[in-house]
Amino acid sequence: MEQIPFILGLTGGVGAGKSTVLDILKEDFGFYVIQADQTAKELMEPGMAGYEAVCRYLGPDILDGDGRINRPLMAEIIFGDRQKREEVDRLTHPLTWKRVMEDAHAHRDQPVVIEAAIPSKEFRDKCDEMWYLYTSRENRAKRLKASRGYSDEKIRNIMESQADEDTFRRFSDAVIDNNGTAQETKAQITLLLQTDLLQTNGRRPDTSADKNKTKD
Repeated sequence: MEQIPFILGLTGGVGAGKSTVLDILKEDFGFYVIQADQTAKELMEPGMAGYEAVCRYLGPDILDGDGRINRPLMAEIIFGDRQKREEVDRLTHPLTWKRVMEDAHAHRDQPVVIEAAIPSKEFRDKCDEMWYLYTSRENRAKRLKASRGYSDEKIRNIMESQADEDTFRRFSDAVIDNNGTAQETKAQITLLLQTDLLQTNGRRPDTSADKNKTKD
């Protein structure tokens, strides 16, 4: 019988600190990390299916002088027009998820975490477990200003384009509060990985490696 990997889904809004959780899962618990947004970016490279689909829809003006998609311009266009954003999503999401799942199933020897900012039934159905990383809107805004230099208007526009709190929670099996320190977040992750939630068909991630590490 073909072995399939344990697949954990991680979701949360912009600035929630998902990269922190991914680092912990990778370094302390041996997870293979897949970021859906990064996969989508790779599919936007010249010659890739996502690139061809977006260029056909948005036209050649979306390209820079090197023939690549001008991502800041594309973001400005689709975040300012809901219909265009939804159409770009419709064109690119199936391609992205196909590549993501191919990548996940190529790593059958270790647990896999897939990170995506858009919670959905499709995403949830592909995972054994789904976690929502909660960080207050105020703290997310502070982090985005400090780390990316975003303006209040840009932060507001991005947040308003993403799922609301109830939607994130509805698709998730557990919530991690990331308003505190990295150590506090790690403690929540460790507890979740040691509960029955992740004992799925004998494919529970091994937490023993973390126990052998020197405590912070």
